[in-house]
Amino acid sequence: MTTNPLLQFDGLPAFDAIRPEHVAPAIEQLLKEADVALEAAVGADVPADYDALDHTLTVAIERLGRAWGAVSHLNHVADTPELRAAHAEALPKVTEFFTRQGSDERLYAKYRALNDSPAAAALTAPRRQVLAHAMRDFRLGGADLQGEAKARFAAIQDRMAELGQAFSNHVLDATDAFAHYASEAEVKGLPDDALQAARAAAEADGQAGYKFTLHAPSYIPVMQYAEHRPLREALYRGYVTRASDLGPAERDNSAVMTELLQLRQEEARLLGFASYAEVSLAAKMASTPAEVMQFLRDLAAKARPSALNDLAELREFAARELGLADLQAWDTAFASEKLKEARYAFSDQDVKAYFPLPKVLDGLFRIIETLFEVAIRPAEAAVWHPAVRFFRIERAGQLVGEFYLDPHARQGKRPGAWMDDVRGRWQRPDTHALQTPVAHLVCNFASPVGDKPALLTHDDVITLFHEFGHGLHHLLTNISDLGVSGISGVEWDAVELPSQFMENFCWEWDVLKHLTAHVDTAEPMPRALYDKMLAAKNFQSGLQTLRQVEFGLFDMRIHTETDAATRVLEVVGEVRAEVAVMPSPAFNRMPHTFSHVFAGGYSAGYYSYKWAEVLSADAWSAFEEEGVLNPDTGRRYRTQILEAGGSRPAMESFKAFRGREPSIDALLRHQGMAH
Repeated sequence: MTTNPLLQFDGLPAFDAIRPEHVAPAIEQLLKEADVALEAAVGADVPADYDALDHTLTVAIERLGRAWGAVSHLNHVADTPELRAAHAEALPKVTEFFTRQGSDERLYAKYRALNDSPAAAALTAPRRQVLAHAMRDFRLGGADLQGEAKARFAAIQDRMAELGQAFSNHVLDATDAFAHYASEAEVKGLPDDALQAARAAAEADGQAGYKFTLHAPSYIPVMQYAEHRPLREALYRGYVTRASDLGPAERDNSAVMTELLQLRQEEARLLGFASYAEVSLAAKMASTPAEVMQFLRDLAAKARPSALNDLAELREFAARELGLADLQAWDTAFASEKLKEARYAFSDQDVKAYFPLPKVLDGLFRIIETLFEVAIRPAEAAVWHPAVRFFRIERAGQLVGEFYLDPHARQGKRPGAWMDDVRGRWQRPDTHALQTPVAHLVCNFASPVGDKPALLTHDDVITLFHEFGHGLHHLLTNISDLGVSGISGVEWDAVELPSQFMENFCWEWDVLKHLTAHVDTAEPMPRALYDKMLAAKNFQSGLQTLRQVEFGLFDMRIHTETDAATRVLEVVGEVRAEVAVMPSPAFNRMPHTFSHVFAGGYSAGYYSYKWAEVLSADAWSAFEEEGVLNPDTGRRYRTQILEAGGSRPAMESFKAFRGREPSIDALLRHQGMAH
């Protein structure tokens, strides 16, 4: 144990060497060091001075955060029973420390003294922002609480961390537990690559036929292409009842959701807020729950005519062409795909052949290099799986940042796609060296089959660009104060701006020609296919918008209404009745797998996808006006938005780039809903 890889901070994490048995001793030691640092920081020997506090406390906390980040990351991408147990054992201790530090009235007093001192006014703008965030976070962290209230607040944080982890585990376990073995007769209509993967999966289990799971690369092709209606229904039921009262009790998230919502409400009351939604918005651009709900309802009203139109067309087509007179939830993706093929004469499958992952990455890197004046180069690093790749970003020969890319779905890896930081950019006070940022970019694409490269759907390409947008926000920062460099300190409802901004490139012909090469012929995508895709771009955008509004409104309501904890399914029913045009089956248990809100930091914040889409569509319109690959516009966007990180309010960064406040017009125009 003398060389515990979790205690090595001089380079990149030794992901290939970290074992479950390393977790407890490393975290124990780092917690001890953080405790010593906290006691020193609040003592008389450390003045109320930014550099002194940074050197004494932030160094120890950053080390703890980095080690715990590596453990949590492996828990997400390489889950094993042993690692899960080690993570679960350490989680309450880590939570307890951060809760205690965030509410330590002695530390709060020291920061208050710094905040009130003449020295505060002389700090750089980024440091003033770090200080302002610290003062706010102390209040939100319960530093003003005393006695029993403070103890209760700490207990709530601990329990909420446990519940969030349980929610996540239930979703992963329920997803992993499902398997449907289908016969030859049931798989008609499915594309070859999906069939090959399903047959290989069945063979690996020693079974005949085809194995389908609820992991996206398996589930989505069945819903889109399987002509056998009972197969679609079986997978749909499996998918929408995961981790619910309609499955095994040990994986049911019902009680987890109720308790989480009750604890969040109790936390809000302790802090003097009327609801958890108000706590959540204290650090966001939007000011009140009412403002958010008004924004969502306005958007729903604008999208509703398009959505009703979308649905009427789909029902009429399904009845006329597919013999589906009673369109059900498990038919909509299939009927939509068929309608899209009939109307635009192409399928997602046709498109996929033009997007081999290596070619897409190559094109994506070229865009980033052109617009943001950097070079991306493959590099070597220890990884947690052979499919993971590592790259460095340089400008004028200097290292700017590095990232890991983990593209493929597999057992033991959580579903979805995300960007996470390994470490932030920081002028370290202990070594005086500039620490460069490092990020993880994680997706769940289909793996390569045989000797062919992995193929991405156009949606996958959009997902990849989206996560790279987050990555660039973290990696291209030029702020060197840890609390506001990269994505740190950016308001949550603005954090999706750079990610959604990047998605726009996936619709530009000048970009797509360089992103595509047919898997068999290496020919770029033909212009005619692109034109069809573009025509289909806003296919069902009304329905898609209402779906996002439904999620956002449900999230806002359960965190605003005091009785919502015991009415989760009723609230989702009421929201659907208000905004949805397509009814959901009574057995649909969407909330039970809504990890964003119950386990992923988006509680009373899911609206931020749509909120940030207004910002990103407006930012993109500057590129439409000045040239999509215009390096001058790219430079302005990089300096005013990406490089600024969280060092100033997002609205200031937006206005510095755009020259005015954001407008919703660009979003409605982009989605074909402008009238």
